[in-house]
Amino acid sequence: MRVMIRHISGHLMWSVAGVVWAFWRVEPVGGRYMGVREHSEVIDRVTGLVRSLPYAARVFSLSAQRDPGEVVLRTLESVDLEACPFWAQVARAQLDLLSGMEVQQRTVWLAVPLTVSGARAQVSAALGSAWAEVSGLLGLRPAPVPAAEVAEFRQRALQVVADLGGGVVLRPARAAEIVWMHQHAVHRGLDEPLLVEAASADTAYEGAVVGGVLRSPSYADLGQVRLLEGGMEPVGSGSEADGGPSVARARPRGGRARGPSPVRRQWLEVECEAGTGYQAQLAVAQLPRAVTESRADWLAQLERMPFPVDVVCDLRLVPAAKVEQEVAKKKRELVDQAEQYAAHSATGLPEGMRDAAGDLGELGARAAQSQVEVEVQSVTVLSVWGPDARTCEERARALAGEVKGAGYRLVRPIGGQEKLFSLFLPGSTAAASVREFTQFQLSEDWAMGGAFVSASFGDPTGQLIGISQDAGTVVPVLLDVANAPRANASASFGVAGDLGGGKSVLLKLITSGVVDRGGRAIVIDRTPMREWERFARTAAHGRCQIVDAARAELSIDPLRIFPPAVGAHYALSYLTLQLGVGPMTAQGALLNRAVQQATSCSAPSMARVMEALDEMAAEEAGPRSQEAGTLLDLLRIVADRPLARMVFDEALPAIDLEGELGSSDFVVITTAGLTLPPRETVGHPELLRTQPLEALIGRAVLYLIAAMARQVAFAQDRFTLVTVDECYWLTSSAEGLALVHEIVHDGRKHRAGIGLGGHDVLELGNEVIRGLLAYRFLARTSDPVLAARGLEFLGLPGDDEDLLRQVTSDLSPIGREGREGEMFGRDARMQIGRFQVVVPPLPRLLDGIFTTPDAPSPAPDGGRR
Repeated sequence: MRVMIRHISGHLMWSVAGVVWAFWRVEPVGGRYMGVREHSEVIDRVTGLVRSLPYAARVFSLSAQRDPGEVVLRTLESVDLEACPFWAQVARAQLDLLSGMEVQQRTVWLAVPLTVSGARAQVSAALGSAWAEVSGLLGLRPAPVPAAEVAEFRQRALQVVADLGGGVVLRPARAAEIVWMHQHAVHRGLDEPLLVEAASADTAYEGAVVGGVLRSPSYADLGQVRLLEGGMEPVGSGSEADGGPSVARARPRGGRARGPSPVRRQWLEVECEAGTGYQAQLAVAQLPRAVTESRADWLAQLERMPFPVDVVCDLRLVPAAKVEQEVAKKKRELVDQAEQYAAHSATGLPEGMRDAAGDLGELGARAAQSQVEVEVQSVTVLSVWGPDARTCEERARALAGEVKGAGYRLVRPIGGQEKLFSLFLPGSTAAASVREFTQFQLSEDWAMGGAFVSASFGDPTGQLIGISQDAGTVVPVLLDVANAPRANASASFGVAGDLGGGKSVLLKLITSGVVDRGGRAIVIDRTPMREWERFARTAAHGRCQIVDAARAELSIDPLRIFPPAVGAHYALSYLTLQLGVGPMTAQGALLNRAVQQATSCSAPSMARVMEALDEMAAEEAGPRSQEAGTLLDLLRIVADRPLARMVFDEALPAIDLEGELGSSDFVVITTAGLTLPPRETVGHPELLRTQPLEALIGRAVLYLIAAMARQVAFAQDRFTLVTVDECYWLTSSAEGLALVHEIVHDGRKHRAGIGLGGHDVLELGNEVIRGLLAYRFLARTSDPVLAARGLEFLGLPGDDEDLLRQVTSDLSPIGREGREGEMFGRDARMQIGRFQVVVPPLPRLLDGIFTTPDAPSPAPDGGRR
């Protein structure tokens, strides 16, 4: 096979055809789930890029093969394994989970041919191309490139980037990445070189300027490939008899060929040192005249195929002025044809002619709207592959059938597979015969195809939390909330959804990941079955601390455990919440005065607050004395209850924030026994006052516990996550909202975050708090109203019927085994995706992470919830 690479310097490549190409890696824009405004912005950005391109360009959308070890290495980044040996266990379990899976990664590349002015440069390029032809036949090295020419083309590449603007993020490709593109095209269906290795290679395959000229290493080994249309040896067990494809043997001399006719072998056999793979190249032969908005981004939707698909778009850009001239010419020809039909046909004009007239009118009008408009003449080729001919054939037919439903027609030209294949090789020249597949579109129409759109979701590094459902192949989803503060983002997140939708599993998975990766977690567990206590004892055995707040064995008196100023703040908030009085009322003023007086004592405590109120009731006159006495009587009612002993009993030892809570990696504060008011009473003071005293005490005590968790989290040097499942008890009061807002708002500065779980996104806090959550997740929500709110929480339209159907009935369908843990998510980069939560097959995680009653033991290969 002929290698088109002559020289490479940085992201510039001199081809044997005499053309200098500049390669950039493109950061995909948008995503599958976009609102109307976001979608319009993405189309405008890509349209602007296309209009700014020079006369030609080539776009590659390649599905790169990823080794499971590469994914696991990303989960190990920034983790000290000597200090975090338990994360090494998780990494090994993740490697076992991914082994055998076809892990892929979508990458997008832009290649632009560069031109420079001047006869000297053109002569140099022509001589270099001619010498490349001769040297290839004679086995000589390619002619070197003068350093001045290298500098000139580098300047031209910078000018192209400046002309393209900042609508799409471009990174100059490395020399090894350009070579990887060639190797990827050759190794389809085989174990291919990894892109991550090429991306980290600084000078591999790159030439150097020596003695005033550019000299490059030999690329001859890249051409040690045999290409054969259809293949010659039988592969697989298929045959004509059973309807499956097979590769025919060579025709025996003087006899009939065995196997199917060569016209049925519409694939390319590629043999290299790594083995033999089979590829099928499908060219776009026809585009629909009109397409629905949901199917317009058909190139992006190829990601959902259950096998990888590569795409190359060879573009020629024609200015609007020429388009108008061509439209005027075709209109004149159409008028002549119409006159001829009118003169010789009694049936009138054909319907197709009327459609053509309408299309020409629309094209001319749109081209005349802007002087920067261009017509995109594109040849688009799709490639599928497999280790054998049968697999390749099945995938090619499936792909053609999938796009046919949307009005796109794909063809596999007999004898043209190698020519279409060559378009995927960097620096290749399109054969004249492939121009018959040219499609004509305006820039906006081509941009709507979604060539630059990707279904990426999640962080580049972090823990593996699931597998993307937006891709048909295996695309791992990573999450790194602990690193968010370093990236100037919030580490807080919220999860909403129905019972059994997977909220708690995701919360536990993220929390245990933070602990195993060297962080700390403080969990407030108010479930009667103490599920978080059970999970902590199995997932972090020997590293966890369980504090049973409901048994009143330790005092959580804020004036005893916090510094004076902080303690006074939380004491006043607790009292106003417990007694149901406003901080800016007359009773609130009396409470504030009593708290300040108790704080100034040598041994401050909540009991001193009651003594201060007793003194005010005796010393004050009039209404103030009566109000102080009333507050004292109410507090005595509370203090006499067993549930409030941990706040008012001075005989209990005070909890040590640096001991019980500050020394362990995984702290669980269980509150089983503390009851709460029903959710329906939240926000209705008249209903709240009628609730049992135990419920009101439980609500206020839980606030103190959350404040305690906040104080410990903010005092730590390492990242700390505060996890609050069923968080409505905390966010239902003004004091609780203020506390959550403080953690969310200031957590980044203190390397802390909060994880909130609820059934309704409104339970996660007010609009400000929800807006500050960097990571957002939505599990199955069967109620349409709650589902609509959840979609809006993600930044998606709440009235989209398809999205509502997915959330209400297609996420983790009840009774569908293997579908557990499906949910939507939005990461800190505002990328939205659908994924399925995957628990690493590690017994210490599997034993306590699921809460399904009477469920069978998890399979040894892991679980998805």
